[in-house]
Amino acid sequence: MSNIIQYGTSIIEYDLSFAERRTLGITVHPDLTVSVVAPTDSSLSLIESKVKKRAPWIVKRQQEFEQYLPHLPARQYLSGETHLYLGKQYRLKVIEDTSKAVKLARGRFFVHTPAKTDRAKIKQQLDAWYRAKAQQVFSQELALCLKRVALVGITEAPTLHIKSMQKRWGSCTDSGTITLNLKLIQVPKPLIDYIIIHELCHLKIHNHSRAYYDLLDKVMPDWVERRERLNRVKVG
Repeated sequence: MSNIIQYGTSIIEYDLSFAERRTLGITVHPDLTVSVVAPTDSSLSLIESKVKKRAPWIVKRQQEFEQYLPHLPARQYLSGETHLYLGKQYRLKVIEDTSKAVKLARGRFFVHTPAKTDRAKIKQQLDAWYRAKAQQVFSQELALCLKRVALVGITEAPTLHIKSMQKRWGSCTDSGTITLNLKLIQVPKPLIDYIIIHELCHLKIHNHSRAYYDLLDKVMPDWVERRERLNRVKVG
């Protein structure tokens, strides 16, 4: 779960951490992510107020960096293009067939379809395959991550939802439902685990206070490195 403010038609999402310092620091990174470091005794309302005041500058910096970002070409769903699965690139091979199937073999995605030239239907087949794999992989990783957070008193398994999201990798409700972005199935498992652990910690602390980040440090000491790796991933 991330911190979000609204500025005009823009949504600014930022990661918050605390440190022994006197002033609040805001950094806009080249990948367009925003980091905020606040004094340890800062209230969340004061932090949000200060971020809102700097919103024009944040948006301007993001727009400047965006000019230099590599843009992924629109997916064509044709033989030859590559698609990600668990952090690895696989080349797509569309095969005309009387039945429908998606298989991952020999370093390729094989899509068998009666409509070889219907890109929308090929996309539907591939999306359905991704969703089925996401349900399987996310459930397995959630079970493993629950063992880690049990050490800090988080023992109840949450309800897991999977959906496509534009602005977030994951979210957590007060009632104990965790939602994961379908596109996470394209990134390596250690980065999936980071998002799951991030959301599981919110089952105990429902904000981004210093206590929350202390908890995250305890459960996953290398979470900052994993977050930075995830920020560099370009999913399609």
